[in-house]
This record gives sequence, C-alpha cells and structure tokens, in this order.
Amino acid sequence: MTIRIGILGYGNLGRGVEAAIAKNPDMELKAVFTRRAPENLHIATAGAKVLHADQAEAMKDEIDVLMICGGSATDLPEQTPKYAALFNVIDSFDTHARIPAHFANVDAAAKKAGKIGIISCGWDPGMFSLNRLYASCILPDGKDYTFWGRGVSQGHSDAVRRIEGVQDARQYTVPVPAALEAVRAGQNPTLTTREKHTREVFVVAEEGADLARIEREIKEMPNYFSDYDTTVHFIDAGTLAREHAGLPHGGFVIRSGETAEGHHHVIEYRLQLDSNPEFTGSVLVAYARAAYRMAQEGMSGAKTVFDIAPAYLSAQSGEELRAHML
Repeated sequence: MTIRIGILGYGNLGRGVEAAIAKNPDMELKAVFTRRAPENLHIATAGAKVLHADQAEAMKDEIDVLMICGGSATDLPEQTPKYAALFNVIDSFDTHARIPAHFANVDAAAKKAGKIGIISCGWDPGMFSLNRLYASCILPDGKDYTFWGRGVSQGHSDAVRRIEGVQDARQYTVPVPAALEAVRAGQNPTLTTREKHTREVFVVAEEGADLARIEREIKEMPNYFSDYDTTVHFIDAGTLAREHAGLPHGGFVIRSGETAEGHHHVIEYRLQLDSNPEFTGSVLVAYARAAYRMAQEGMSGAKTVFDIAPAYLSAQSGEELRAHML
C-alpha cells in the first residue's frame, strides 16, 4: 500500500523531504502545507496539492504521516503536539536540552489521539544518537566523542547575518585534526570545546561597513563563537555565491573503550553530506515508513529513534532482510 505523506513547511528541509519521497516507490506526496500564500508556492511534485497550513485538518483522513519541517526554536514546540492530535507526525527537533519536555508534550497529544509522534529525527539527533547508544552498550567501559563538520551551520550563519553591516555570511564548523586523531588513536583525551572544533566564517560586508567591528562582534558572540577559535574572511558576493552556495555537513561519532582483558577498541561512524537538508529529509522519510507501520499495528504516543526497530524503516520484508542484509 502507498504511504500518503504531507509536508508542513516548504523551506530547505521540506524540499529535502519532497526529494526523498520521489526516491521511495511506496511513498506518495499528497499535499504541502504552507503559512505563505499557496498560489505563490511552486513545488516539484506534479499532482500534489499546495494548501495553506490552516487547511491541514481537512486533509487528516487523506494523509498517513505528516512531516513537520519547521524550526526547533519556535515552530516545532508548538506545531508537533498540535498536529499529533490529528496525524501521525515526524519532526527533526534538535534542541538537545529541551528534548525531554518536547517528548512529553508530543506523547500526551499523540496518546490521546491514538497517533504516533516520532521526534528528533535526522542525523544529530537521530543517526548519531543511535550510534552513540549502540557503541556505549557494546563498550560500557569507554568514552564517547562527537565531532561535527566540516560543514555549514545554518543557525550560526544566520546569527552572523544579523550583525549590523553584514550583507550575507556562511559559517563552517571544523573539527580540530589533532583532537580527532588523538581520539582515533584510543588516547581518550579530555577535550574542551575550543580543543574539539574551530569555526570559519565567510562574510560579505555592506559597502563602507566597519570590518574590524564586525570581526570583533563575531568572535565575541556568546553561545556561538566566544568559546571557539574563529577565523573570519571578508569576501565579495560573487565569491560567496560561487564557492559557498551549498549546505554540506557531516561529522563523526567515536566510542573508545576497553573489554575485559584490557584490549582496546574504537568504534567510528562517519557522515559526509553534500546536502544537510536532503540527507535529513531522507532520514525523516525512512521513519515515516516506521510511523505508518507502527500506527497500523495499533501503537501510539511519542517515539524516538531509540524506540524503533530497524526493520520498520525498510521497504523490504523481514524475509528479504534476513536473506540479504543479515
């Protein structure tokens, strides 16, 4: 049976979800819901509806899973519990410290409605979370390390763009090579924030802007740059468009530990992504299949990647998985 998908929000992630649906023959995009004027939104999928977000409830019997593609800061804390009362839902909520509260809110709404609400899907939280869990279970006497990059941080880039005199900007998070190699070598170093990552910023300044002030404000910005060694490059708009138009990202999850006889082991999981939103959209679509199957089996409530068996993600049957993947 074809799984009918709806997308709420058509930014970078919404477009990534749409692209992923096209790669999965058992999926069909039924509708995109937007807070913008629907008549001004042009999507890639022929035959799918484009509707205002206010019209989502009227489609609740025509959509099996609603992918909620808003931002974690303000959209998802309100949207995911709201729509979990109507649909099986999935989001990519990534404010780690607030995940327990978000889970509780979605769980209450989804259980009351008899729906499934999968939160915090993507690669971190998401695929990285799974690998941290698997590795810590296998090597309980050990230490976890997570490195991000080299990749574009959209939130940090936006923070730079808000500085007076900045026309545009891209910010890259970069692992410190020496720290990464020490972890891979099994040295189990204790690393500060500054010792694990650096930040590199490419800025297009407005004509006549005070470059020294802009650089100082970037490097001293609390919660974003002040705890890191940060390099600022001033470039022109053409160079930014030509060399920094993409949204690559990735990183490493490493667990270094010992077994009973003192033998040392290192587990490493790596992602290297050309497009952060397209990869994240692909993860969400795989979990949409899981949400649909779990709902068909009568499950309800909030779930995370920790709660979902891998077989639920695959379009293959259990027999096929055992024959070809096990």
